Amino acid sequence: MLNIFARASVSRVTDPIGARLVKIGLTPNAMTVIGTLGAVLGSVWFFPRNELLTGTFVVWGFAMLDLLDGAMARAKGTGTKFGGVLDSSCDRIADGVLGASVVWWCAVVAHNDVLTAAALICLVSGQVISYVKARAEASGLHADVGIVERAERLIITLVGTGLVGLGVPYALHVALWLLAVLSVITIFQRLVAVWQSAQKEAQ
Repeated sequence: MLNIFARASVSRVTDPIGARLVKIGLTPNAMTVIGTLGAVLGSVWFFPRNELLTGTFVVWGFAMLDLLDGAMARAKGTGTKFGGVLDSSCDRIADGVLGASVVWWCAVVAHNDVLTAAALICLVSGQVISYVKARAEASGLHADVGIVERAERLIITLVGTGLVGLGVPYALHVALWLLAVLSVITIFQRLVAVWQSAQKEAQ
């Protein structure tokens, strides 16, 4: 949802940066891999060590690089099918590792079973949300709906971890349970959209 409203404003900032990066020889695929590796390493290094605030800023910073690969592709004048698959695959890797690192913190560092359950729901549902859309599109159907897409999931999760890192109690509880509920709703929304799309195609 946020992507729809923010895309134009973000592009005005990222497109000039993307054009400059292309001029110095970087490729969109290289930027995708750099952003993913940074987010993965930041997640597995800082969150299990209970360095939530640092981990939040590191993961957020590298996640922002994901905005630049699209800007770089536009600067080059075209994207590639491989680049699209690589970008989507790297997004799933980064999201999965971040979710798993949050689960680890909840279970091993915080020793909180209820919070661990919320984190597991967020981890699984986040992957399912993306899978439903990808599977639908592969079948020629539409599932581009939902109240929490990747941007919202990252924001809610990292706001929660960042606030806990700043010493705000129960911030992650609120963030994860909110995200868990919204993610389940989003799965339902996308499945309904796929069903409606299939019904229209059958007519």
